[in-house]
Amino acid sequence: MTTTTALRLEEITPKNLKAALGIRVRPDQEFAVDPVANSLAEAYVHPGRAWPRLIMDGDRAVGFLMAFLDIDWHEDGGSVIRSGLWRLNIAAEEQGKGYGRFAVESVAEELRRRGVRDLYVTWHPGDNGPENFYLGLGFHKTGELAGEETVGVLKLELD
Repeated sequence: MTTTTALRLEEITPKNLKAALGIRVRPDQEFAVDPVANSLAEAYVHPGRAWPRLIMDGDRAVGFLMAFLDIDWHEDGGSVIRSGLWRLNIAAEEQGKGYGRFAVESVAEELRRRGVRDLYVTWHPGDNGPENFYLGLGFHKTGELAGEETVGVLKLELD
């Protein structure tokens, strides 16, 4: 586990774009999360709804996250609006060091700041998928599916 003193999130800029694009999960996890390039393309076409960030440990890029903010969950004109974690890519060689937990806690902090009470996430089921990671952080399955992905929610305490 790494210490959190050097951990921070950075906006994606021309200066760190190459580092962000270099983040790769383990090959056996590629089925579960899109590459960073796809996420950045989605962020581009969803301005104001996507919140992409590079996860830094000191001067090293160790991961990438992207939150979604106030999206129309059912795409039906707004019957259900949700925010949460859209993507989480921790570099293969950096996994198991607490960066994923830091990422989820950072998204939770940002959503709390915005007054959001529930942090949603979806994941692909499978042996090398992130289900146990999310459940271990306190997420609960909602019983819903988003496509073929399981939907989980983490209740946030507001200050």
